[in-house]
Amino acid sequence: MPLYEFRCAADCGPFERSFPMADVPRSVPCPGCEGDAARLVSSPRLGHGSSPAMKLLDATKRSAHEPAVVAGPPPRAATGRSAVTNNPLHRRLPRP
Repeated sequence: MPLYEFRCAADCGPFERSFPMADVPRSVPCPGCEGDAARLVSSPRLGHGSSPAMKLLDATKRSAHEPAVVAGPPPRAATGRSAVTNNPLHRRLPRP
């Protein structure tokens, strides 16, 4: 359910309430003074800034204008494996 912002007529300050989109009232009672609080026009809260999807979108957008600087290729991993395989099935694979 979306959040809607309301402001009290007696200057108690803004507050938010959650209502279904079909049942949003134009005014609600103020939690501070029980006076009439009118609904305000406010910007929608479409994204959650801490979600992994938003972080990925931000990083993608940032990389278009501020690409990461790379000094060279990454260092090779020092593993104990040899580059040659001993599996006989690999001999039938096409060579580059």
